[in-house]
Amino acid sequence: MEKSLRMGKLSAIVSFLSGTIIFALYFLTSWAGLLLVGYVFIAITGPTNIVILVNLIRKTKSNKKHRLEFYKTCGLILLNIPVMLIYCWIATILFGTMRIRLTNTTQTELTSIRIIGCEPKFVEKLMPGQSKTVWVGITGDCSIRMVYLSNGQQKEEFIAGYVTSGMGQKMQYNIGGKNEMRF
Repeated sequence: MEKSLRMGKLSAIVSFLSGTIIFALYFLTSWAGLLLVGYVFIAITGPTNIVILVNLIRKTKSNKKHRLEFYKTCGLILLNIPVMLIYCWIATILFGTMRIRLTNTTQTELTSIRIIGCEPKFVEKLMPGQSKTVWVGITGDCSIRMVYLSNGQQKEEFIAGYVTSGMGQKMQYNIGGKNEMRF
């Protein structure tokens, strides 16, 4: 009995912590390889937790004295389901969003920064060296460019030449500096 309860609790906690680490790393890096890791993780832990859950439910019938403890452990395992669904929902949002960290690498204050293409965004100003992250929704096939004022003069830069649904990324863009065109 003790072994089954320990196994159930350990399975629930390890599944939660591992899934959270995989999700957090994907959120922070947008590395597509973590999606495969996440899929494999779900494919392994899902059936494993189901087997453990069924085993615990069977033991509640034969061990009425500790039934409540078995049910609590089953509940702990089942709590991972809404957590997984929330992580999947957030990941779906991230697939359709470009998270662009804009950094003013110029020596002047930049004002009226407009992100054009896909979902329009606006940043009032960025001081030299200042950064701001904007989340640009990908509305279909589009490019992302930026128009801003530097010392009253309008300037334009391309951030991403082509993005499409499902191509959400986290990226760094240096305004007025060197950037590698990745898309």
